[in-house]
Amino acid sequence: MTQKEYIDEAEKALLHTYNRYQVVFDHGDGVKLYDMDGKEYLDFVAGISVFAFGYNNKEYNDALKAQIDKIIHTSNYYYNVPAVEAAKKLKEASGLDRVFFTNSGAEAIEGAIKTARKYAYLKDGKTDHEIIAMEHSFHGRTMGALSVTGNPKYREAFEPGIGNIKFARMNDLESVKALINEKTCAILFETVQGEGGIYPATDEFIKGVRKLCDEHDILMILDEIQCGMGRTGYMFAYQKYGVKPDVITTAKALGCGVPIGAFAMTEKVGQNSLKAGDHGTTYGGNPLACAAASKVFDMFKSTEILKNVKETGDYLYEKLEMLYNKKNDIVAHRGIGFIQGLEFDHPVADIINKALEKGLVLINAGTNIIRFVPPLIVSKADVDAMFDILTECL
Repeated sequence: MTQKEYIDEAEKALLHTYNRYQVVFDHGDGVKLYDMDGKEYLDFVAGISVFAFGYNNKEYNDALKAQIDKIIHTSNYYYNVPAVEAAKKLKEASGLDRVFFTNSGAEAIEGAIKTARKYAYLKDGKTDHEIIAMEHSFHGRTMGALSVTGNPKYREAFEPGIGNIKFARMNDLESVKALINEKTCAILFETVQGEGGIYPATDEFIKGVRKLCDEHDILMILDEIQCGMGRTGYMFAYQKYGVKPDVITTAKALGCGVPIGAFAMTEKVGQNSLKAGDHGTTYGGNPLACAAASKVFDMFKSTEILKNVKETGDYLYEKLEMLYNKKNDIVAHRGIGFIQGLEFDHPVADIINKALEKGLVLINAGTNIIRFVPPLIVSKADVDAMFDILTECL
């Protein structure tokens, strides 16, 4: 079948919940993707912040092949070695103490929500607790994750959500203070908002929220699904600010392509929230997914990838800042490391389509923002190549 025939067949067989770009990717190598016709593309999407080490990494591939030959799944009625190893490494990387593996970021958010409500329930026996989330946030498509997503267009057709959710404004500490009451059990936000427009937390805001949570004995939950796992130049973005959350969620680059997520928490929260029977998953933490995560943590340690994110991320910032200063239709440039965005005064779909035609893979964040979330291994030469194509498209 040709590329066009596969696209036509997909439109007949798959539920149309995505407006896909008209390309069928066949394989990848490093920071390059190749379609069925052999055309080469420079990838600045990384599967939406997933492929930290790029495509066809031999060390990663060999680890998965070895695990496939041993055992893929057993269920959580039994222990397995990769899950123990991956949990130990996630604890070390995050500074937290207890881990629950999920299949996705949305499931990690669901678990974090349940953790917060159970933590509060065990304190006062009440079930009317509230969570403060942020406007313009995005946490996933399941009902709980959707309920704490601060963009009404995602929620309106599926209301009512889980209830007792209030929305403050990102980087506006006073708006958070105004919503706290005796029912508040958690404050939840992305350390760097992704889908909502690439808004990093300010130092004052994240430290202020930490102080509020300490004062009121409520949980600080940080969503690091997109901005974590090295994307800001730190293993987790909150480490840049010198704060420690009570609960985090992670996914995407945690498995570098194999579906896996997790939520992790402090020992205090672990001992005073979810107990046996409160939460579960069939596939979460299976040997194959955890072998992937375990190898990913090993590769973060054995390479200088975080150094590359900081140095090349700074270079990417300089290049995008040049475009921002040069082009009148670019109204803002935000971000850090390899999670950055250019905001335009018009929709960006045409620019992204033109870039794809010229062999550059980009993605949006909302209708008018181009998001830059490449593999963490991109070089300055790759940034230059991206810049040249994008400039031509503009």
